[in-house]
Amino acid sequence: MRRAVHRSRLRAATTLPGYSTTSSRSNTGPRLRSGQAEYLMELAIGTPPVPPTALCRYRYAYGDGAYSAGGLGTETLTFGSSAPGEAPAASAGGVAFGCGTDNGGDSYNSTGTVGLGRGSLSLVAQLGVGKFSYCLTDFFNTSLGSPVLFGSLAELVPSGAAAVQSTPLVQSPQIPSRYYVSLEGISLGDTRLPIPNQTFALLADGTGGMIVDSGTIFTILVESAFRVVANHVAEVLGQPAVNATSLDNPCFPAPAGERQLPAMPDMVLHFAGGADMTLHRDNYMSFDEEDSSFCLNIAGATSTSTSVLGNFQQQNIQMLFDITVGQMSFVPTDCSKL
Repeated sequence: MRRAVHRSRLRAATTLPGYSTTSSRSNTGPRLRSGQAEYLMELAIGTPPVPPTALCRYRYAYGDGAYSAGGLGTETLTFGSSAPGEAPAASAGGVAFGCGTDNGGDSYNSTGTVGLGRGSLSLVAQLGVGKFSYCLTDFFNTSLGSPVLFGSLAELVPSGAAAVQSTPLVQSPQIPSRYYVSLEGISLGDTRLPIPNQTFALLADGTGGMIVDSGTIFTILVESAFRVVANHVAEVLGQPAVNATSLDNPCFPAPAGERQLPAMPDMVLHFAGGADMTLHRDNYMSFDEEDSSFCLNIAGATSTSTSVLGNFQQQNIQMLFDITVGQMSFVPTDCSKL
């Protein structure tokens, strides 16, 4: 949990104005560089050997300390799986991607990262689809997959009495690749928390606002809002957090031998346009086995005034981003059944 908070907060730091990544034409001369406790030399190819002068290199650093560096290339990507001899489910040609030759950090325990932002090199932009959706299954059940849908397939399917709700996407002139939304307030149960309306406003200089990010684990709130939320959760539990003065996610000692989370009211995020996202207890609380405590999986921002809605809070909620319309929609769902 501590590492999750650390990664979430560092990733949120990438929302600061001025944070950027770079790509550049490579130098033609050979050079040595260190990586993973070894030195690597760039070699030319051909006879006579000629260094590749048209190679476009990239380096991308994430807020949680992970990074990837290598060369940009294009290839045909195939989505879905098929039996031998059968046609692939879907494919797209000429998709630009980074071939990482020097990767590191906690995030890079997989074979790659899919970009779903508004940038020109994101998968969404390159596929030419105007919308996409995903539905994240139980955070702690690693045996379950989470569906991601693009284009005409990205439609929300209401379940039970739940209705689809929508809120406008806000465009940031400073960081146009992010999905900003207008968060107007937070409730815990029937109580609207005393957080001023402009706390989460996106300012003209690119600071503030709330980003919806599937790559950040825990939600990050600006300090003033975080303190209010943490204090009210402590009141419901009837005890102070053991780390009450910290901006880390607050944890509360569990009774000896108790692992079941206590009954908690729903938390509701109030977005512009009257859209209310209801977070049930398991979407904002968890049991920490290491410290035998109940933890609120929301942390305070330390180096930015921007808030981030993390993936833990998005569990079992279908999320639809309609870039063409400029709207984010959502509906609670058992994502394991999609």
